[in-house]
Amino acid sequence: MPPTGAAASPPRIDDHRCRRPRLPYDSRPGEVPILTDADATAALRAADPTLGRLIDAVGPIDLTSWRSRWTLDPFRSLARAIVGQQIAGAAARAIFGRLQSFIGDRDPAAAIAAASDEDLRAIGLSANKMAAVRDLSARTLDGRLALDRMSSLTDEEARTQLTAVRGIGPWTADLFLLGQLGRPDILPAGDLGIRRAVMEAYGLPAMPSEREVLGIAEPWRPYRSLATAYLYASLDAVSVPRGQATAAGSRARRKP
Repeated sequence: MPPTGAAASPPRIDDHRCRRPRLPYDSRPGEVPILTDADATAALRAADPTLGRLIDAVGPIDLTSWRSRWTLDPFRSLARAIVGQQIAGAAARAIFGRLQSFIGDRDPAAAIAAASDEDLRAIGLSANKMAAVRDLSARTLDGRLALDRMSSLTDEEARTQLTAVRGIGPWTADLFLLGQLGRPDILPAGDLGIRRAVMEAYGLPAMPSEREVLGIAEPWRPYRSLATAYLYASLDAVSVPRGQATAAGSRARRKP
């Protein structure tokens, strides 16, 4: 996840395994037309006027800057996601800090593989999280998780490798594709913040399901990553339009 306190960053929620609807569009690096953020934003406005009004309320987003919060290397980014599950942010930061200190200048996958259970317990990892980071380490070392070649995989190929790791579900995989790999057409449609942002912007009477969000977002292809950044940012906006109404929507209770 992006560093704590960064504006418009995705929310921390419990990442669980769920069956993801098969996506009809699976981008491979180089397939999506390269546009400036302004051109991609114009394409989103043209495709969906409601999203266009949300974009107006939020203001311009520089997607490169938005992604710059993903400052860790791929292995540490995934390890931090595992460490942070189901615990408060302060505790997650403390435990991950101890893990970082334990690894030091060593290769992180090799350092975890060589660690004893006592070492990992002293860091503060539960039995489940110990098993998860060990699986992350083992898959990285034996090549089942090809972090050094992830940029050459399609979205779905990368997602399949990532979600095979214990403790990494679809939400973490999508955030990794979105921020770490910089893929242009990623929408974590099951995320509670994204669903709330869509509900607010489209004036829906109830929280939409993941499948409903995917349906609403179909016109946003192939720039759903930029749309995702605007949706997260809208949760912090003072006023966000609700559907066709001109009255401002209420401020979202859950910050990204």
